[in-house]
Amino acid sequence: MNKKRIIIPLSLCVLIGCANKEDGSDSKIALMKKTNPPPIELVDNPETDSYGHAIKREISKMKELYDVAVIQGKKETLVVYKVKHLHRFKMKKIEKKMDRYLEDKYPKEDFILSSDYKIFLETIRLKEKLKNGSISKKDAEKRFRDIVKLQKEKT
Repeated sequence: MNKKRIIIPLSLCVLIGCANKEDGSDSKIALMKKTNPPPIELVDNPETDSYGHAIKREISKMKELYDVAVIQGKKETLVVYKVKHLHRFKMKKIEKKMDRYLEDKYPKEDFILSSDYKIFLETIRLKEKLKNGSISKKDAEKRFRDIVKLQKEKT
């Protein structure tokens, strides 16, 4: 009986302590929780600055999705999203709906859509590197092209 009085509060303290341990790194939780990353814009063109935010805002309104990341490069825009679990059966339909919407709203833009978790994770890592300043714009553009190439290889 005396051991139970000690073990139960001690185990609760350990569990609570582990649950509160967070270092602010989105890439570590990106596959399990909603990270809601801000759009990454690798272009310096002032007239396209709002595209990334507008695209993210509009795509995030879709009820089938729970997380969206957008990277706007010089030639194309990568839209990576996570589909809610019960809607995963309709992945093709969701992607078609999203593609139609984006092509109608932004006809001059070239979009690459992906629901792949690895692509999402690489996008989050690129965002973190840009935020930390550990990667230059030129290297970020190169990494973006690598992510796009990885996505195209999967399809």
